Amino acid sequence: MANPNNATITTVHKAKFTGANALTIPTLKILKDDGALYADAVVPELDRQTALRMYDSMVFIRALDERMLAAQRQGRISFYMQCLGEEATTVGSAAALDEKDMIMAQYREQGALRYRGFTLEQFMNQLFTNEQDLGKGRQMPVHYGSRDIYFMTISSPLATQIPQASGYAYAQKLRGLNNTTICYFGEGAASEGDFHAGLNMAAVLQAPVIFFCRNNGYAISTPANEQFIGDGIACRAVGYGIQAIRVDGSDILAVYEATRLARKLALEQQEPVLVEAIAYRLGAHSSSDDPSGYRSKAEEDRWRKNDPIARYRLWLLKQGWLDDEADKAKTDTLRQEILDALKVAEKIAKPELEQLVTDVYAEPTDQLNSQLEKLKDHVRLYPDAYPVTGGRVK
Repeated sequence: MANPNNATITTVHKAKFTGANALTIPTLKILKDDGALYADAVVPELDRQTALRMYDSMVFIRALDERMLAAQRQGRISFYMQCLGEEATTVGSAAALDEKDMIMAQYREQGALRYRGFTLEQFMNQLFTNEQDLGKGRQMPVHYGSRDIYFMTISSPLATQIPQASGYAYAQKLRGLNNTTICYFGEGAASEGDFHAGLNMAAVLQAPVIFFCRNNGYAISTPANEQFIGDGIACRAVGYGIQAIRVDGSDILAVYEATRLARKLALEQQEPVLVEAIAYRLGAHSSSDDPSGYRSKAEEDRWRKNDPIARYRLWLLKQGWLDDEADKAKTDTLRQEILDALKVAEKIAKPELEQLVTDVYAEPTDQLNSQLEKLKDHVRLYPDAYPVTGGRVK
């Protein structure tokens, strides 16, 4: 007889409970800190061009993060979020995807965006919310999006993208597409209800989605050991009937391989997969955060020795795929290019106020038009406080 509870039934005659740590999941590691391989490690198949594209993407994001945090401190942009120490998680995973696989990000995935081809100018235009910004100046800085490269626009509310990713992947399945959706989130977002709803939805519908958890140790100021008890996030997937893998998030080769296999499994078996990457958020949560209030400098220094870029660079040098001196010169040039692009973007005019109410409906409603007029009245009262295009309000 079929089991209506959908549970595996085995029989015992003495009571026995299953403990919180009954399930422990190993961590995939390929690269050591010195760029050497572990003795029994299997290196993923990577051609030189792809390997260097991954490296260039990480170096670019590191340089961009340094410059734009400084720009925020100078008052040139209002907000910024770095992915310092987590570059391998997003670049390595993006490299393992097809270019038409949808990316649904949280807010620390600029590495995936860069790997997909987002230009320096596009980054700057979004950060300065000028009239060339693809989002028309409507979003906070670092809330990127691009239809052309299959990168869904980022939302500020935590974990909203998780059930959305389940639905999007299910639609891909119904349409017969040979593509998946990857959904990035932090271990803090895994405490939200949307995490549980999204995973259960994907499991029941057998949606080919890759849930990618960046477990970086902190949900803003709350350390992981105060967020949950149990073996990280990957074990939760098992409870929903989802296959999972854990990987060293500072090891880009391991991240690449784990994501490649996750994608293969998701598409071949038409089911969800969860990848948990263990890394460390070396920077603050955002430009509004001061991590010295909740963690020690000694702790940060220990993790700095685990730098994902330095580790991968050493491996590339061992492969003979990277020239040491040329790479250093290229990095210096990159920093100047970023500074030059910043100076251009900050001088580009802001979008017209009328664009605030376009694209919401086919035609702006009376309510939206009324709200727009009230905003214009406010701007007219304080013209010096608002950098309006052309210095006026229509």
